[in-house]
Amino acid sequence: MLLSRAKPASGPATVEEKEKKKKKLPKLEDFIGARDYTGAVTLLEFERANNQTNLTTAMWIAYCHFHLGDYKKALKEYKAVSETKGCPPDVWTYLGCTMFFLGMYKEAEEACTKGPKSKLQNRLMFHLSHKFNDEKKLMGFHKNLQDIVEDQLSLASIHYLRSHYQEAIDIYKRVLLENSSNGGSKKDFLALNVYVA
Repeated sequence: MLLSRAKPASGPATVEEKEKKKKKLPKLEDFIGARDYTGAVTLLEFERANNQTNLTTAMWIAYCHFHLGDYKKALKEYKAVSETKGCPPDVWTYLGCTMFFLGMYKEAEEACTKGPKSKLQNRLMFHLSHKFNDEKKLMGFHKNLQDIVEDQLSLASIHYLRSHYQEAIDIYKRVLLENSSNGGSKKDFLALNVYVA
């Protein structure tokens, strides 16, 4: 039996449908929504190369590098943004987070305190207090934690780092239970299932 080498038709596609597919350019929101940070950086760098850039573009490039784990590039971008006139105040907290992941704890604290009060800033300062073994500050930031997933996971990680394993597991179980009853996907919290096991 001979098989054709020609690609079989996948269905009746009109010329109009083919042209629509060709004209559709990817958007940043599509890449970010799919967590395709490499694709997002490629698109943003293309825009930068074509002088279609602004402060927001630089912030998104830094965000993508951070989520790719390329903290040095993210640090470079956030520093450049922080040195511009009229930079967004949140850039200081993001800069602090990047420095934290690079092990630059003192610099992270200095940058973070320049930013506005926020939940992210509180979580970062909570972790920095743990790194500095400052029990008084740690408890102060602990009081500001709320009953939201990010804050609870942050608290669980500190419990784990302090060898309070059962407290961490209890928080993980509660987060899993609350999010499965709210229609949350198990895929979103896959790592928590591993931690609990």
